[in-house]
Amino acid sequence: MIFAAILAGGIGSRMGGTETPKQFLTLGDKPVIIHTIEKFVINSKFDKIIVLSPKSFINHTKNLINEYFGENNNIIVLAGGNTRNDTIINSIEYVKENFDIDDDSIIVTHDSVRPFVTHRIIEDNIKAAKEFGACDTVVPATDTIVESIDGELIKDIPIRDNFYQGQTPQSFRINKLYELINNLSDSETNILTDACKIFVLKGEDVHLVEGEITNIKITYPYDLKLANTILKESDHD
Repeated sequence: MIFAAILAGGIGSRMGGTETPKQFLTLGDKPVIIHTIEKFVINSKFDKIIVLSPKSFINHTKNLINEYFGENNNIIVLAGGNTRNDTIINSIEYVKENFDIDDDSIIVTHDSVRPFVTHRIIEDNIKAAKEFGACDTVVPATDTIVESIDGELIKDIPIRDNFYQGQTPQSFRINKLYELINNLSDSETNILTDACKIFVLKGEDVHLVEGEITNIKITYPYDLKLANTILKESDHD
């Protein structure tokens, strides 16, 4: 079985000047999150699309989905967690409680604020997760990477060719991801920033999937302006 988890549990504090989480802001003529969900709805391979929302926005999320997709039994809205990985755990536990999954069942996790993910990226994630067990969507780093420990002095400038910028989706065999999460120590849990690092910490391989430079994450006000520009250009294609 194949599941999608659209991670919309954050409140977008870095967007500034708005009390509305960034995933619910308008991009073009509809909310960012709707653009994102659309990319998964049109892919018939998903058995269920799980949208994880801030608790206080669950009803709002359900209303939006009903408005844009009608009565769609393939979309379920759940509460997100306090952290990204808590949110992913919520989606996995829903799957394990409601479906008879096996070791080949996979979950494709994606940021709700990356509305320009392509069909090709999603398909490549499904293929890589099935074949390798875990994958991360990345693009080669274009800027020089500078490492600093104290934020004042440069510690190292590593070779850029060895570095990539992480995007999403990140996709996994569900049972393997759940097993690794449950075996994390407190110290490991405290340093996690995304699910792929769980595999890396436990010595498991994570396959690279080629992303797209347009697969941007809307984090700051400038990103929303850029997203509107990308949307307008794609409408003209």
